[in-house]
Amino acid sequence: MSTPVETLGETPKREPAINAPWTVAALIIALLGAHGVRVVSGGDPETFAITSADLVSDRFAGLVTYQFVHGSWTHVLMNAAFVLAFGAPVARYLGGGWRGATAFFCFFLMCGAVAAAVYGGYADLTAGLWGPRGDWVLLGASGSASGLMGAAARLMEGRGRPGSMFGRTVSAMTLSWIAVNVLLGATGLTPGAAGAPVAWEAHIFGYFCGLFLIGPFGRFAGIKSDHAIAL
Repeated sequence: MSTPVETLGETPKREPAINAPWTVAALIIALLGAHGVRVVSGGDPETFAITSADLVSDRFAGLVTYQFVHGSWTHVLMNAAFVLAFGAPVARYLGGGWRGATAFFCFFLMCGAVAAAVYGGYADLTAGLWGPRGDWVLLGASGSASGLMGAAARLMEGRGRPGSMFGRTVSAMTLSWIAVNVLLGATGLTPGAAGAPVAWEAHIFGYFCGLFLIGPFGRFAGIKSDHAIAL
């Protein structure tokens, strides 16, 4: 009878409790580190946030910097958990080499920037339709993390590759995410928000950005798609 190798005195390797790609770990460290520096320095979070006045004045740097500014430790930890959960499959798909890592970080920043920019246009439109909306300030990585969720939905649909945007998994996750955000926006019961109004619409915009862009970013990372439906 043959004897399994692991019974011949070899110690089986223990898997780490959290087996996240290095790109995801680096992003989480950046989010937590940026918040820690702001807290220690006592900086005003609105300094690096994106505001309605910034977009009107063509100041676009905040579209990137706002993603690393959070209102509290609860806020940043929740977003870090979101990045860990949905960023891992995206990072594994794009790869851990320099090209895949560049694609992953650019994808994250792009989803956040699009979420904020589209939210700005949406806020202006609704202000014109339903009366003054007032000035707004966006901060936090929720829109970016939502983009990772959208991308993860496509990857789950395609079993590791971007699947159909109209498949069962994608449709279920999309409808659920919209419903959750509409509910949170209507009730104002958003964990970690400390009672501040939440731009829940930006979460939805970021999600759809990730849903559409995971295919092109995969090609940017050097991945040849074998799915004709992958965008």
